[in-house]
Amino acid sequence: MLVKFRSNVCGEMIMFADIAHTLLTAMGKECTARGVFVREEMLAAADRLRQAVSGETPNKEDEEKEPKDRPVALAQRAWPLIDMLERTARGDAKAHILWEAERDF
Repeated sequence: MLVKFRSNVCGEMIMFADIAHTLLTAMGKECTARGVFVREEMLAAADRLRQAVSGETPNKEDEEKEPKDRPVALAQRAWPLIDMLERTARGDAKAHILWEAERDF
């Protein structure tokens, strides 16, 4: 299942529901079929997400693999959402990010 994030300031992005679930949970959001970040909560959510992925340590076996064979780290997956949150937070008072999926995840 896919989750689509739409910012009224900087566009949209799509991610798999399992990754979106991990990221939204780290920010204290429920993984419902539809949800919203309002401007006032975006910077704090971005900080919580940054803290959640900052302690991620690479697996020794993964470091030894060729770059094309390494799995994508959670921090790499979180960066586009962190960027979207921070860019949208700089918008006007009506700035928001909506997410939508076909069902709760």
